[in-house]
Amino acid sequence: MHRSLVVVAALIVFAGCSGATPPATPLPVTTVTVDSDHGPIKFKVEVAGDQQSQEYGLMNRKTMAPDAGMLFDFHRPQCQIFWMKDTILPLDIIFIRSDGSISSIAASAVPYSTTQIPSMEPVRAVLELIGGRSAALGIVPGDKVHGAIFNTPIAKDAPLLACQ
Repeated sequence: MHRSLVVVAALIVFAGCSGATPPATPLPVTTVTVDSDHGPIKFKVEVAGDQQSQEYGLMNRKTMAPDAGMLFDFHRPQCQIFWMKDTILPLDIIFIRSDGSISSIAASAVPYSTTQIPSMEPVRAVLELIGGRSAALGIVPGDKVHGAIFNTPIAKDAPLLACQ
């Protein structure tokens, strides 16, 4: 009987754990500008530049301003896979090359989904916006994103490989 209670208690504790913990301190905030056919569009974004903040991302957020988002900086081009586990808001996931050009957009990713959303090629960064904002603002692949991370040199030690 005691062993059964321990197992049940452990299951209850682990059921509440998502595996990712929120960053201990607020993330840095910067502005990025997207050049679209409709003109420049500015977003105030939190920068997720380390593994912990990238794993947590926008999980458990209930609201986000239409001109806000999160910029994931991977510091060098690499293939990326995102998902929406524990993410309440639908998001546009914008994959960005090292030169700031948009590679692809996963529009209105489904909240709570564990379906993998891969980049089509190695990317330097990912910009997440409220779902539907890209289409509403006319942001499309090929548009250019300007921000501090795109003005810094990247490590040239890793070969660029196609994503699978």
